[in-house]
Amino acid sequence: MRLSSIFKFRESEPETVKPFLDHLEDLRWVIVKMGISLALAMFLAFLFRAQLVHILQGPLNRVDPNLLKRLVSLGVADSMTISFQLAFYAGVVIAFPFLIYFAGEFILPALTPQEKKAMLPGVGIGFGLFLLGVILGYVFVLPSTLRFFFRDAQNLDWTPTWTVRDYFSFVTQLCVGFGIAFELPVIVLILVRLGILSVAMLRRTRAYAFVLVFVAAAFLAPTPDAVSMTLMGAPMYLLYEVCILVAGFMERKRKRDEALRSEA
Repeated sequence: MRLSSIFKFRESEPETVKPFLDHLEDLRWVIVKMGISLALAMFLAFLFRAQLVHILQGPLNRVDPNLLKRLVSLGVADSMTISFQLAFYAGVVIAFPFLIYFAGEFILPALTPQEKKAMLPGVGIGFGLFLLGVILGYVFVLPSTLRFFFRDAQNLDWTPTWTVRDYFSFVTQLCVGFGIAFELPVIVLILVRLGILSVAMLRRTRAYAFVLVFVAAAFLAPTPDAVSMTLMGAPMYLLYEVCILVAGFMERKRKRDEALRSEA
């Protein structure tokens, strides 16, 4: 199979309606291509599992090198099961552009030209924000969170001894959770671009958005405690306020363009 056929968008004929079974066949191939791309990315990540483990242990080493030495493995097959877990999360990050592209192959033909213009830039911006969220979670939030729980355990006269399974589960969920949280501006701005939301509505629903953001943070945070929820919810709400500013700029620009077209 040639690469051109793999990355080819579905053809859409506005005057014809495709049978339901043809849509299912298209969906099947999209799922197959997404599965293959994720599997290849996981395989690539698994080949570099030692380097990946070393990178993810970096924040713990900065908190306390002795704590890194006390990481314990309680399962016989922990080295493999955790490696597969890390390969999956790393594979999602690596394959993210391909997953979005293949999903777009199925969705874009059904959209209007205006919706396509709103979606295509959103895919690129969304991937950039996802990576930004992962990086910020790893560089800034993860070390401070680990340090807080480490010192909190010491204040209770406990000796922090974490298992490798709990540690890597915490790290991957936090980093990927931040990546997903940073997709909020893309979703909101696309809805504004399509006219589903407005700046006035975003401002009126600030209180509701605040509650919903922290409810989402409770699900995305690796642990259900106030510290993790705050560290994830605060940036998400800040992004919501940024969305209001950007959406205001978009509305003003759209009104100027409409005024220029009416004058012409």
